[in-house]
Amino acid sequence: MTILAQNMINEMSQVTTLGVKQTLFKLLIGCALGCLISLSYRLGERKNYSKNFALMVVVLPALVSFVILMIGSNVARAFSLAGIFSLVRFRSIPGDSKDIVTIFFAMVVGLAVGMGFYTEATILTVAVGALIVVLANIPQKQNETEQQLRITIPENLNFEHAFDDLFEQYTTKARLDNIKTTNMGTLFELTYLVVLKKDQTVKAFLDELRTRNGNLTIILSCLPQAKKDQTLL
Repeated sequence: MTILAQNMINEMSQVTTLGVKQTLFKLLIGCALGCLISLSYRLGERKNYSKNFALMVVVLPALVSFVILMIGSNVARAFSLAGIFSLVRFRSIPGDSKDIVTIFFAMVVGLAVGMGFYTEATILTVAVGALIVVLANIPQKQNETEQQLRITIPENLNFEHAFDDLFEQYTTKARLDNIKTTNMGTLFELTYLVVLKKDQTVKAFLDELRTRNGNLTIILSCLPQAKKDQTLL
C-alpha cells in the first residue's frame, strides 16, 4: 500500500508539474505573439497610436489563452466563466474600426494558443501583422476636406439656386444638407456640405456669399468626424 500510494503521489506531482509548465508556456507564447501584434499596431498607426491600447494588446492573447485553458472540455465551467465575464462592463469602446480589428486579431491568436495550435497562431500573427503594416504604409491619395457651410438668408431670397454660380466657381462639391427657419420664421438657415477648390481662398468665397445673403451670418467649419462617417454610409 505504501508503494502504491507513493506511486500515485509521484504521478499526481508529474501531472501538476506538467500542467504548470504547459500553462506558463502558453502564457509566454501568448505574450510573445501579443508583442508582435502590438508592434504591428504601432507601426501601422505610427505616431497616432495609443500607448495604453498597445500595452493592452500585449496581454490580451495570454489572457484569452488562459481562459481557454481553464475551460478545457468542461461545459459547466464554460457557462460559469461566461456568467462571470457577463458582469464585466467596459467603460470605453475602441475609437475606430482598426482598433476593433486589432482586438479581434489578438483574441483569435489567444484562442489558437489556448487550444494548442502554436504553429498556426505564430503564422497567423506574422502574416496578418505584416499585412497590417504594409497596408497602413501604402501611400494614399489625400482626401478632399469636406466642410460644413451654414448660411443665413432672408425669407424673401429664393435659396434653391441663389448660390449655384458661386459653388461652381469656388467648390468641387456642394450639397444642400439641411434647411431650417430661424428668428421667428423671418430667416432661413441653409446647411451645405462643400469641398473648396485648391486654387480658391476661403476669404474670397465668404466675401462673395456675404454680398449675396445681405451680410447675414455665415459659418464655415470642418465637418465633425461622426458626420463624416454618416456621409460615407
